[in-house]
Amino acid sequence: MGQVDDRVQEEHRWPCEQCGADLRFAPGQTSLKCDHCGHVQEIAKADGRKRATALTEHDLARGLADDLPAAASEEVRTVSCPACGARVEFQGAEHAAKCPFCDTPVVVDTGSHRRFKPQALLPFQLDERQARDALVKWLGRLWFAPNGLRQYTRAGRAMSGIYVPYWTFDAATESQYRGARGVHYYETRTVTVNVNGRNETRQEQVQKTRWYPAAGTVARDFNDVLAIASTSLPANLGDGLEPWDLSQLEPYSPDYLAGFQAEGYTVALADGHETAKRKMEAVITQDVRRDIGGDVQRIDHIATRYWDQTFKHVLLPVWMAAYKYNGKSYRFLVNGQTGEVQGERPWSAWKIALAVLVLALVAGVAVYLKQTYQSP
Repeated sequence: MGQVDDRVQEEHRWPCEQCGADLRFAPGQTSLKCDHCGHVQEIAKADGRKRATALTEHDLARGLADDLPAAASEEVRTVSCPACGARVEFQGAEHAAKCPFCDTPVVVDTGSHRRFKPQALLPFQLDERQARDALVKWLGRLWFAPNGLRQYTRAGRAMSGIYVPYWTFDAATESQYRGARGVHYYETRTVTVNVNGRNETRQEQVQKTRWYPAAGTVARDFNDVLAIASTSLPANLGDGLEPWDLSQLEPYSPDYLAGFQAEGYTVALADGHETAKRKMEAVITQDVRRDIGGDVQRIDHIATRYWDQTFKHVLLPVWMAAYKYNGKSYRFLVNGQTGEVQGERPWSAWKIALAVLVLALVAGVAVYLKQTYQSP
């Protein structure tokens, strides 16, 4: 899924009921706000039945086989950033913007792309000012960052609010394992050591391990294991924004996107599933170790059976800033729900050189004092 389609995508617009200007979603609230006249319009809440339908997972096997109902997909206007490859979606009548991932200008084409429809999203809870405050506080702890980086954020340059695509996966699992349980014990041995030129005999405790065969079965149900669906963000940065409170997911509504951007997924469902399975396997390995018990464990084999596998496509809120230093772009992310900050950062060469000089000076003074103290 994701083929180009020449049909025109329906454009979403959010005109103010009072003045006709564009509305934007107000983070932390359930309303749209007009920056021109201040009018507030509430977003219609989904009823219980609609909410349950929207948040129901899709069958994974059918999704991987591209065999889901037509209602599970939609047409969107997107453009790939020529610099970083991000697939940026456009809302309303917008046709040109800057890539929120690397600050490169992008222009939308006239075609559209078919893709899985987002089922749910986490609305922004932090506004831009709160996100910038979190970023400035985080940068304040990075002593080796260039001073221009802090000036850049304090100058008030706009951050981009973007909904980042994620896959979530559910599965029931049962794992059979073989391995060994190690139990420590100690033996006393006699050793000879030299103390001030004289040999002394001492006893010491030596740790050893007895190994016992172990085998068994562990089971676990996984719910909403996240896999980032964007190739434009390093996985470690995306994973570093966790945890997310997915209990606050709302059924997808374009109203929440008013004033924000959304990135189309660039990680296929199958690849996202592999990422999620690796996360599940890491948890299963820890379950096996706990089941084996003892002081240490050795795992020789794990065979896991998966069933009841489902998935969702969701959008999660992230504030982003792109900073260029010495011709290279660096990205900073703020979790739009919790304020957690992750980012790449340049290193200030002169600050590093100064730190090395100071350490060398301190070491030199320490050596001098030691020699002075030891001299007769």
